[in-house]
Amino acid sequence: MTDLKTMPADKRTPADNIVLRARDISHGYDGEEILTEVSLELRRGELVTVLGLSGSGKTTLFNILAGLTVPDRGTVNAESKIGYLMQKDLLLPWKRLIDNISLPLCLSGVPRREARERAAEFLPRFGLQGLERRWPSQLSGGQRQRAAILRTRLYGGEIMLLDEPFAGLDALTREEIYLWLADLRREYNLTILLITHDIEEALSLSDRVLVLAAGHPTTLHPQLEIQPPVSPREAEEKRQILRRMLFTDREGRLIEAYYRGDRLI
Repeated sequence: MTDLKTMPADKRTPADNIVLRARDISHGYDGEEILTEVSLELRRGELVTVLGLSGSGKTTLFNILAGLTVPDRGTVNAESKIGYLMQKDLLLPWKRLIDNISLPLCLSGVPRREARERAAEFLPRFGLQGLERRWPSQLSGGQRQRAAILRTRLYGGEIMLLDEPFAGLDALTREEIYLWLADLRREYNLTILLITHDIEEALSLSDRVLVLAAGHPTTLHPQLEIQPPVSPREAEEKRQILRRMLFTDREGRLIEAYYRGDRLI
C-alpha cells in the first residue's frame, strides 16, 4: 500500500489563481481541539472534495470557511462572496419555489418583483422551468437540490461550499446530478468545495480530493490529484489510497477500529 508520508506535498499555483485560502486553522469546542493547523487553497474554476469520516470536523471547517464560525487560530481569505449550501436544502415550506430561490436577492435589497424575474432567468438551466408556483413539498429530491444550489449561487459569487448535498438522493438521481453539476461548473466557471464521506462521489466529481485525518484533533492529509479520464486500474488504486487515508490519523497511524492486520475492514 502507498505510504502516506511519501505522497507529494500540495502543488503551489500562481497567487492570482487562488480564490479561497485558509491558513493554519485550529478550532475546538469545550476544551477539545477538533481541527489543528488545517490549510487549503482553492483555485478558480475547480471542484475539490473534502472527504472525512462522520464527526471528523468537515462541517466545522466549512462553517469557518463560510464565516459562520470564527476559528480559535488561523485565517481565511476569499476573493469573492461565498455561497454555502448546508446538509439540508432548507427550502422554506411556506414559500413557493420562485420565492425560495429569489430569497437571497430580496435579502440583499432587490425588490420582490425584480428578484423573481432575475431568479426566473435561471430556471431552464437548472431544470426547474414550469415549477415556479410549486411548494417545496411538491418537488422531487433532485428538484429540491437543484433549487437549493440555484439559491446558493444567487447568494454567493463564484465560490460555492456544498456540505454533502447529494446524501439523500437515490443512486440514479445522484448520477444525473453529477453530470448536471459538471456542466454547470463549466458554464458558469464556478469554484466548488464539496464535503462528502463517499469515496465514489469524490472520485466521480473531483479535480482534487482533500482527506481529513481520522481522530481528533484532525488535519488534512496531502491532497490526491484526480486526472480524468481514469482507467479502472487507476480508479481502484486511488480508491485504496483514499480508504487508507480516511482511516489514518495525522501521525500516519491506522486507527485500530478500522483495520485488522494490514487489511482495512
